[in-house]
Amino acid sequence: MGKDTIKLTRRIQLLIDLPTKEERREAKSKLYQWRYRCHKAANLIVTHLYVQEMIQEFFYLSEGVKYKLVDEKKDELGIFNRSRMNTTYRMVSDRFKGEMPTNILSHLNSSIQSTFRKNREEYWKGERSLHNFKKEMAFPFSMEGVCGLEFNPEKSAFCFRFFSIPVKTYLGRAFDDKWKLMHQLTKGEIQMRTSHLKLKDGKIFMLATFEIEKEKHKLRPEVVAEASLSLEYPIMVKIGKARLSIGSREEFLYRRLAIQAACRRTRDGVKYARSGNGHKRKTKAVARFRDKEHNYVNQRLHVYSRELIDFCVKHQAGTLVLVDQEKKIEIAKEEAFVLRNWSYYDLMTKIKYKAEKTGIELITD
Repeated sequence: MGKDTIKLTRRIQLLIDLPTKEERREAKSKLYQWRYRCHKAANLIVTHLYVQEMIQEFFYLSEGVKYKLVDEKKDELGIFNRSRMNTTYRMVSDRFKGEMPTNILSHLNSSIQSTFRKNREEYWKGERSLHNFKKEMAFPFSMEGVCGLEFNPEKSAFCFRFFSIPVKTYLGRAFDDKWKLMHQLTKGEIQMRTSHLKLKDGKIFMLATFEIEKEKHKLRPEVVAEASLSLEYPIMVKIGKARLSIGSREEFLYRRLAIQAACRRTRDGVKYARSGNGHKRKTKAVARFRDKEHNYVNQRLHVYSRELIDFCVKHQAGTLVLVDQEKKIEIAKEEAFVLRNWSYYDLMTKIKYKAEKTGIELITD
């Protein structure tokens, strides 16, 4: 039996809650310093882990050398003076202690260790390169870094201290379920797991991971919904005698092609735009159309996947089968037009997430 909870990640914008501009600038500078140190620490950790894993390659000058990557106190063949997990943490902690919260370093170390163990076989075979962390990376933290979380009616925002920095949330006008999740978090009804802080274009975003209970519906596992994904009709689903076509070619594909055509026309006209102030200003309209296509496709796929899951819940279907998908994927790979405009994997991801949230078993045929 699967877990009764599911993890949701929501992007929430944070504003530094300090009175003067100088104080806000200083606080934001501190966050950028933490990110830079996280970038250095992450690359150091993954490098040390790789060296530890490949240490047997360094013994090519001697024969019969035996060792284990464990604490020497636990095994006589151990070559570490502490646990393997603690080796990389102590390395970055000693280097950056006092410059940033150790909570961030601890969760950064745990995350990289977990990912490294998952991919160690591919590293060993030379089938995967080591992860190279960039300066723009998001850095992790736990609920320990969220102090004094409460809703402030005067500011109409959730206020807390991110470690030592006072911040408040900005949920915007269309905040979806973020408002509800934050209220539940303040009341202790749900928990926030390891989350991340992202700095982008001068803005601060908290990628908050909430652990909530799955939705409870009266589903019958013996009732099977058969769905088919295609470019003609984004989703065709049937449950017994009940059938439903979700979306259409005219609604999804033609609208997407219209946005692409507008983007091409704008790109052709860029050379006639007024010069000066750099390349970014001249191509601003092109970037806007690219964002429009991405936002349109993302919104439609959310709507289609929501309609599919609601249809399954309405008919108490506990099993959802996606039929003949392997053949369609192979066909799509051979046709560049279909591969460019279908968005199959994104739709699959959204269906899988919503099915797991409602307790529906998803099977791909």
